Amino acid sequence: MEIAVPERARQAKAVGNAITKLHREHYGRGATTTRTLYQRDYVVCFLEDIYTPVERTLIEAGKHEDVKHTRQSFQMVMRERFAEVVEEITGRTVIQFMSQVCFEPDMAAEVFVLEPAPGGDVEHDSLVEGDGRVTEGDGRSAG
Repeated sequence: MEIAVPERARQAKAVGNAITKLHREHYGRGATTTRTLYQRDYVVCFLEDIYTPVERTLIEAGKHEDVKHTRQSFQMVMRERFAEVVEEITGRTVIQFMSQVCFEPDMAAEVFVLEPAPGGDVEHDSLVEGDGRVTEGDGRSAG
């Protein structure tokens, strides 16, 4: 099934916004900038400016591992919800989810591996980006 590039870009943006919304609903704040890449069987969301005031206080106190552990625990608890929104938006099954956070720069990466498309993916090597700049509190794209 061939998917037009504009449709993939729309899906990438929708995935980024949905993941940011889930973060906001469960953390009390979401990323201020989200960039999502959708290529072949992979969807990767880069979330910038992710930490809550409590986490920032811990980071400033040198408690990076505590923040990283809590974030990764949260991501594993949320993996089904994250996969569900990606599957709903792309129409494809998520077969693996990976997550990573870092501190300099302040960002996270949510990686989704999709089940191979029937008959192979027709998108070859093109890269589709969905750039959703999310404003605090509402999840709407700002640009």
